[in-house]
Order: sequence, then structure tokens, then C-alpha cells
Amino acid sequence: MKKLACLLLLLLTTLMLAQGANAGPSAVEVNAGALDDFLDQVEKSNAGVGSVSIFRSGHEVYTRSFGQRNLPPVVHDENTRYQIASVTKMITAILAFKLIEDGRLSLDDHLSDVFPDMPSAQQITIGHLLGHSSGLGNFAIRDGSVWVVDEVSQARILEEIRKQGTAFEPGTRVAYSNSAYLLLRMILEQRYGTNYQTIVEQQIAGPLGLKHFAAAPSHAASTFKSYAYTGQWNEIKDIAYTNVIGVGDIASTTQDLNVLINALFHNRLLRRESVDQMTPATGAGWGKGLAEFAFGEQRFLGHGGDVLGSHSRVIYNPADDLAIAYATNGERIPTSDFLQILVGIVYGDGFTLPALK
Repeated sequence: MKKLACLLLLLLTTLMLAQGANAGPSAVEVNAGALDDFLDQVEKSNAGVGSVSIFRSGHEVYTRSFGQRNLPPVVHDENTRYQIASVTKMITAILAFKLIEDGRLSLDDHLSDVFPDMPSAQQITIGHLLGHSSGLGNFAIRDGSVWVVDEVSQARILEEIRKQGTAFEPGTRVAYSNSAYLLLRMILEQRYGTNYQTIVEQQIAGPLGLKHFAAAPSHAASTFKSYAYTGQWNEIKDIAYTNVIGVGDIASTTQDLNVLINALFHNRLLRRESVDQMTPATGAGWGKGLAEFAFGEQRFLGHGGDVLGSHSRVIYNPADDLAIAYATNGERIPTSDFLQILVGIVYGDGFTLPALK
């Protein structure tokens, strides 16, 4: 009898251990009603215009657009894209790691292999460009202001990058660099043998079935313009997206953004070791194409993007297999605050509509 009891106890313990080992991410119940309440208030208060999509375990569990009815007459539908700005850099990084996996590029390759006349080109590597540790600056800012609102030549942009030089020795610090990713995009075009727009379609949008995801200039006709609120929403002039190809030019729906980030973290775009290389160490902020977003105990990974009037975030929590994509083309609540409210609601917090700017 004792032997039978011991066997039953051993079997029960084994089953419990197996269940623990096979347990998936914790089930986060997305409160659609609370999210709707928040976005209803945003819409009624003219506090913003945009779209939210939430995926759990690879499937969309919430989607909502808001505020578009408050814009001046504009033709749009559920497939109209938003400018995702620097989220584009995450795509550029994915494309770079695809080449690395194929042996056609290395993190240790030097900028001088393609651009020998760039500042510190002999010292700057592909890894430095990806990880914002090259020391290169921000070509889009000149004399303290954004100057790329009208289309300019690539030669003028490259001249500005040379003029700005490097702020520190490559690899010694981390400082966000638009210039690094513009040069990286040009390197990708050389290695892939075609333009960035085509690379994105062939390597990302096509294989993942993203029908509303495209690089400039193909998305211009079906993409929201940017707006600012001064008693009513008025269209504003944003940057010329052809000036920031590979840096901040892609337009997408929030649903397609979530399909993309889920594919990345479920290793349908890259191998696990490549995603690990993209991922920042805990508390480091930036990795090689991915950033860290901390909300209390919740740690998300992804990327954000901001231009003059449009803003976006796409973030993924590996612990819960949960992704949130947010895009706005008319902002009165700062994007970081808006995202924090969304995450809070998803994890069961209440909300208060913030003061409007």
C-alpha cells in the first residue's frame, strides 16, 4: 500500500512539473469595455485621432479607430494607413539581420566598405549603426530645426551627415542616430540590389501578407495626413518622407504592425539568435533595432516613431505574448502618456483623461 501511495505521489508530482514546464504565457484578459470608454472620451474631447490594435497569442483581440469623424472632410476607411515614422528603423534592422543570416553582411563590416569618405568610417561597423553607437548625428535637424520638410537630394543629405561628423568614438556611447540608419538603408540597397521600397515588399510585406504596409513613395494616396488642433483639426505640413527612406518613411495600419511584431518574436522573420541580438539588455534602453518599454513590472520590446504630426508605437511583451500597436495623426495627449494609459487598462488599471495640450 505504501508503495502504491509513493507511486501515485511520484506520478502526481511528475504531472505537476510537466504542466509547469509546458505552461504558456499568462492569460491577460483585455477589457474591451474599458478601452472603449477611454477612446470614447478621447474622441468626444477632440483629444486625438488614431487607431489601436491589440494582439494576444498571435490573434487580434481588440481594434478601434477613433477621432476621424472630427477631422475636416477626408476620404478614409479601415485600411487607410498611418505614417509610422521611426518604427521604420525596426524594419531596416530586420532586413539587415536577414542579410547577416544569409552571410551577405556582418555586424563587423565597416562603413568604409561602402562610404569611405564618411566621418569615422574606418571605425564604424554595421553593429554600431544598428545599435546607435556610431557617434553619427541627426541629418534631419540643421541649425536647430527640421529642414527636410521639402524634398531634397540624397547628395545634400549625405553632405549634411559629413558636415555633422561624429560626437564620440564609435562603440563608446549610445546616442540615437537618424544618420546611421539612413546610411544603413543605402548599404541594404546595395547588398539587396534594389530600392528600399522593393526590399520591404519582397522581404516583409509580401511574405507576411501585409496588404496595408509600404515604404515611400508607394503609400502616398492611401495614408492619413498629419493634423494639429487649434479649436479644430487642421492639416499641417509634415516632413517629406522621401527624405527619410529606411529611417522613417513606412506607412501601415496598426493591425499590420501587430502582425509584423508577432512574426518577429515568433521567429517567422528571423532566427531566435538574431532577435536576441536585436534585443536590448534589461535596462539598457536600446538594442540593435529594438527598444525597451517599461511599464511598472511589465517589460515590452518594440519601437516608436515621431514626426511633426504623426506618431506611432508597436510593442510586444514576451512574457504574456501580448502586442499593442498605436498610431495617431492628430495628437493632444503625448504619445508616451497615451501608450501608458493603454497598457494600464490592458493590465487592469483605471484611467483619467490627462490634461490636453
